[in-house]
Amino acid sequence: MFRLALRNVFRHKLRTALTLAAIMSGVVGLILSGGFIEDTLFQLREATIHSQLGHLQIYKTGYYAQGSQAPYKFMIDKPDPLLNVLKTLPQVEAFMQRLNFAGVLNNGRTDIPIVGEGLEPEKEAKLGSFITITAGRQLSSKEAYEILLGEGVAATSKLKPGDRVTLLINTAEGALNNLDFEVVGIFRSFSKDYDARAVRIPLPAAQELLDVKAANAIVVSLKDTESSNQVSALLKQKLSSAYEVKTWDQLADFYDKTAALYRRQFAVLQVIILIAVLLSVVNSVNMTIFERTGEFGTLMALGNRSKSIFQLVVTENLLLGLIGGGGGALLGMLLAWGISLVGIPMPPPPNSNSGYTAVIQVAPAVVVVAFLVGFFATCLAGLMPALRVARLPVIDALRQNQ
Repeated sequence: MFRLALRNVFRHKLRTALTLAAIMSGVVGLILSGGFIEDTLFQLREATIHSQLGHLQIYKTGYYAQGSQAPYKFMIDKPDPLLNVLKTLPQVEAFMQRLNFAGVLNNGRTDIPIVGEGLEPEKEAKLGSFITITAGRQLSSKEAYEILLGEGVAATSKLKPGDRVTLLINTAEGALNNLDFEVVGIFRSFSKDYDARAVRIPLPAAQELLDVKAANAIVVSLKDTESSNQVSALLKQKLSSAYEVKTWDQLADFYDKTAALYRRQFAVLQVIILIAVLLSVVNSVNMTIFERTGEFGTLMALGNRSKSIFQLVVTENLLLGLIGGGGGALLGMLLAWGISLVGIPMPPPPNSNSGYTAVIQVAPAVVVVAFLVGFFATCLAGLMPALRVARLPVIDALRQNQ
């Protein structure tokens, strides 16, 4: 049966080629579109992690839910035991303290509301690989009174590296405190909203401004993003109930909604391509069976049962699905590799000022799904024609030989 089906598939070369082209184009389309979406989500994920959030953040319990209303009630004032636990984990690449604050930036002419971060400059520079310094330089731990301005803040305040500014902040006790800083750089992250209101200063300067010796969060950078949930679960076991651990995806609401939107769109595209391949193959199979009706009548007249005819047609379509799906998967991977070598220049996504170069990621799951869509669409397309020809009376089928 298999040998006969294989000979029949390649007997009608032109029609087989057209059918295979329809199957392969659907599979290739799914691989390229799916790979593009995977790369978009990968780029967004890495930008989210390596510009703001890190892989994990550790807080005092209650800070995530209530910290915006009462940040000083949830400070990590003795971080050493926590840092010692992080040092024992091989998956941890680096960890750093952050102190968040809100206040007013004065440029000598006007006051601008800002949100700020006190941070450890050298460690943050390694984590923030997706942060671009558009003017000036990074912060240095050797100088306490330096400040980095978000691109939007710098544009609004008309400041540039070398200018002097004053930060005014309410301390933990409610008193007003201020310090003068030198602008040493202007940065751009992936988030336009963040850049429009964010400033960064060294951690000691932030602690002096707020009159505290503590931090709000410990940001953890891992060697592998996929281990985020594993390390989070491990830390929850090792740390006391006084701390809570949040992974990057729990903190990145924008990423979660974007990923859900893109994956839903890709699911719709899969259904559309499935229907397109199904209709193309049904049309081709129907035409082939109509031309071979006399042949099937002769087979039945020679003693072949209807079941055998049905199995023959289904086997032919199974072979078409295997060849078309496999060939489409191979061609799709080759095209993805070639397109990725060139790259796809992309404009800035929503809420961003930075464009990027996209590639087509060859994700195993996407390739498998694309192959299965092409294979099952072809198999389904052959069922109804196979049933129809198997039920055809022998006399009617033989008349087609005249």
